[in-house]
Amino acid sequence: QVQLAESGGGLVQAGGSLALSCTISGGTFSNYALGWFRQAPGKEREFVAGITWSGSSKYYADSVKGRFTISRDNSKRMVYLQMNSLKPEDTAVYYCAADSKPGVVPGTFVASYDYWGQGTQVTVSS
Repeated sequence: QVQLAESGGGLVQAGGSLALSCTISGGTFSNYALGWFRQAPGKEREFVAGITWSGSSKYYADSVKGRFTISRDNSKRMVYLQMNSLKPEDTAVYYCAADSKPGVVPGTFVASYDYWGQGTQVTVSS
C-alpha cells in the first residue's frame, strides 16, 4: 500500500518562503514520477510541479516558474517543494502525488497520478 504524507505548510507573508516535504511509504518509490498540485477554495486542483523518477527532469506551471523548486531524495523516499517569493494567489491546499507507471514523464493532469497525500494548507497573507 502506497501512502503519501505532506508536511511544512503554514502561514507566511507575501514575499516569504516555505518548504514543503512529502514522504512516501510502500511501493517502488524510485520508479515513480512525482508531482505537486494545489487546490484553492472554489477552484479545481491544478498542477504545480513535477519530477521524473531520477530527478533529472523537472516541470513547472508557468505561474510558479522561477519561484518554486521541486526536488527528490530517493534514498529517503522524499519529495520537496521549495517555495520562494510567495504571493497571496499561492494560497491553497498543496498535495503531493505519485504516478506508479515506471519511467513516465510527470503529467500535468490529476488523472495521471495513482496516489495522493492528504494535503497541507499554505496561506500567504498580503
